Amino acid sequence: MTARPVIGLCAAQAHAAWSAWNQEAVLLPRDYVRAVQRAGGLPLVLVPDPVSAKDPDELLDRIDALVLAGGVDVGEDPDRDAFELALARRAFERDLPVLAICRGMQVMNVAHGGTLIEHVPDVVGHERHRHSPGTFSDHRVTLAEGSLAARAAGQTDHPVKSHHHQAVDRLADGFTLTGHAAGDGLPEAMEAPGRRFVLGVQWHPEVDEESRLIAALVEEARGR
Repeated sequence: MTARPVIGLCAAQAHAAWSAWNQEAVLLPRDYVRAVQRAGGLPLVLVPDPVSAKDPDELLDRIDALVLAGGVDVGEDPDRDAFELALARRAFERDLPVLAICRGMQVMNVAHGGTLIEHVPDVVGHERHRHSPGTFSDHRVTLAEGSLAARAAGQTDHPVKSHHHQAVDRLADGFTLTGHAAGDGLPEAMEAPGRRFVLGVQWHPEVDEESRLIAALVEEARGR
């Protein structure tokens, strides 16, 4: 049997309740796991780890691709931030395939020197990127012809599901914006032209079974 490519999925840490328990937990929406499995990858949940925050190679040696997953605002969980910022920087240096989703796109931008819009409605004047907490907003993004984002999505006019109130402001050096929201032009996709597969998207492909993005990452990882 051919070994499946190992896809590292960065997890959150939060207080959670389940069954009879109410305590600190490591959390990752199961949609990420299902999406990787559907695409033929082996999901590996990555827990915020202070040792890896100082030396990411021990962890990155064990995976074929990295997913920087969605979650709380950058700045709310210093331990998770330090861990994921270190992974984002070192994965880039190693040319490891990376898909950065929602918060993950923001982490990737900050990791390489970019800045963030702290509250999107203050800039665009509406709440359509996160109309209700805990509910995905549906809108469309326009992806640049020939970009990695467009190739991975399989189209340039792309329907997406989003839930965010932060976004990319000043883009990090070495990256290109290749996707914008229809209507308000908010940055929705960024990529690194000098790398094989380094893509950030502001939406949530893991909750859309029609999305091809995670499958594109798994296929790239298989090629390694």
